[in-house]
Amino acid sequence: MLDEISVTATREARKTADVPQAIAVVGKEALAEKKMFNMKEALQEIPGVLIDSKNGGFDARLIIRGAGLKAAYGIREIMVLRDGVPLSDPDSFTRLDFVDTQDIERIEVAKGPGNLFASGSAGGAIQVFSKSVFDTTANNAKVGFGTDGTENYHLRHGIVGERHALAVTATHRKMDNDWRSWNTFDTTQTSLKHGWILTEQDVLESELSYAEANMQLPGAMDQTLFETFKRTGEQEDTSEAWKNSGRYSKVWFFNSRLEMERGDLTFKPRFYYNTWYHYHPVTGLINETRDWVVNLGTDLEASWSHGNGTLVGGVTARKEEVPDSVKYQYRDVLTTPSGRIRSTLSDAKGALASTSTSSSVLSALYLQESWRPGPRWIVDAGFRYDVIRMEDETNEITRYDYASGKYVAGDGLAKTEKTFRLPAPKLAVSYRLNDAINLFAMVAQAGQVPSSGEISSNPDLDAPVSRNVEFGVKGRSRDWQFDASVYSTTVEDEIVQVNTGGVTEYANAGKTDKKGVELSGSFNVGGGFDIGGHYAWSDYTYDSFSEPVRVGGSVVNEDRAGNTLPFVPRHQYGVFVGWKSASGWHARLAGLNWGEYWLDNANTEKYKGWDWVTNLSVGYERDQHSLTLNVDNLFDKRYAFEVKKDTSGKVTYTAASPRQVMLTYRYAFR
Repeated sequence: MLDEISVTATREARKTADVPQAIAVVGKEALAEKKMFNMKEALQEIPGVLIDSKNGGFDARLIIRGAGLKAAYGIREIMVLRDGVPLSDPDSFTRLDFVDTQDIERIEVAKGPGNLFASGSAGGAIQVFSKSVFDTTANNAKVGFGTDGTENYHLRHGIVGERHALAVTATHRKMDNDWRSWNTFDTTQTSLKHGWILTEQDVLESELSYAEANMQLPGAMDQTLFETFKRTGEQEDTSEAWKNSGRYSKVWFFNSRLEMERGDLTFKPRFYYNTWYHYHPVTGLINETRDWVVNLGTDLEASWSHGNGTLVGGVTARKEEVPDSVKYQYRDVLTTPSGRIRSTLSDAKGALASTSTSSSVLSALYLQESWRPGPRWIVDAGFRYDVIRMEDETNEITRYDYASGKYVAGDGLAKTEKTFRLPAPKLAVSYRLNDAINLFAMVAQAGQVPSSGEISSNPDLDAPVSRNVEFGVKGRSRDWQFDASVYSTTVEDEIVQVNTGGVTEYANAGKTDKKGVELSGSFNVGGGFDIGGHYAWSDYTYDSFSEPVRVGGSVVNEDRAGNTLPFVPRHQYGVFVGWKSASGWHARLAGLNWGEYWLDNANTEKYKGWDWVTNLSVGYERDQHSLTLNVDNLFDKRYAFEVKKDTSGKVTYTAASPRQVMLTYRYAFR
């Protein structure tokens, strides 16, 4: 078994065994066995990473060691990059609608504070590496069909000359998800990559891509509907009034990356620009960007290799401009005799509810010395400092009132200006005990930028600060490998999601303690077989937290100190067995388990979680042809991947997908 290479935590290419931090890499061979319709398929077997999808497309509920728990949609507290270029906004909010999952070479996950790439993100960093423009072995055509109206078409072709390389990629994916209504998904993505070998030491790579994505987000169920789903495998309806949520987007994305070597000095400037439009119906209102949002930035990185180490440093500057964001009322609704909205009938926009302009500007510097005082030691001493300034001006004409269930007069003109300064120091040590075993220890701090939406909800929010202490051991040999870590993270002013009778709001908890153990490993047992698994134990509690709770027409605060955070299970684990033959056949069977968890901050009720959800992959490869059968949820388990309880006592269930089958044919150009 060869150890994977990682750059995400340290900005220095080194084997994962030599990185003094919890790192997981999903490599090329592992990705080839998955249909890769979304990031869930790649990340769901990593301990400490909780991920699922409501739609099966690009949407993802992603949590790393409790970070990201507060996100109603999208990804929060976790920096996401592609080829070193940020996909996260300056306020650290991430959407995945323009990530072509069919063009991924590998994925790196660096957990918790202590990542030089993670600007304003305490939960860690995920970096997606696309297939290189210089890699002609990546040229292929792919077509796949499956249940629930699943279709996948992908073409990638490139040519490499003496100095230049060019690659064109086109992908179209769709799912009808016939087992419930309002759940379709489709996306079309194209990209053009160019590589230019300027000199023997200098390489310039650039990419221009365009994506259109349409996604309907189904509503949750009450207990009666959930029991029906468990019996029939069909979701007949949603118990929510907002039955027509979704996200429809168009994205242009450009980046250019130069790598220059001059002796022991390497310079890596990156420039990136993306602009996007979306139409986004959510609870109560419909969001639209009438003018396209502009996000641009640069990252100027340099590294110097000296006698016993490497010094990496640089600066980052980013800006997002939202010139004209608007909210509308839903046009087509059913109401009760009193006027309360009972149900939406479509996602068509009605009367204008508000207009706003906003901007976020991020500037940062980072520096890390990787010192090797001896052949067995690596010491990483790093520091990152982020400054983000956020401005928002909103004219609220009307708003949705959750108490009356009606649209009422808004609060008029409001202006918010916030500046956050987030220092992130790190000290980490790796010690090679012998040729197979490495020990590591790390202490790190990181701040978390509140998103613009969270600031709009609560302008008084403070930026949370996470401090992490971690110890671990990593083992690598020809026939086995394993990773084990123990961590303790304290979060001051953690931003938590609170739900006061239907409306999602955000508040600072005074202090949160997160302790955990993570294990993963695999073993080659011979005969082409390998077995392995993962396990995570999580103990996350509020040390101090006063939760706002709506009682009648007023809001009171309830003490939650000593309670456990909701949704995160105490136990998460899974096992797998894989097989590969010299004749071209291969197969993999994996079973996943998600233990019980609390539904609310008050810890009044638990959900039992789910066990032994099993995924199967079987394939055959010969010459340029390969055929792969993927069966997700092999035994057709009927369960909810997310259960919530708000402060009014209302419990809702979000169904996981029943069994899905897909057959994919791939032809490799040579």
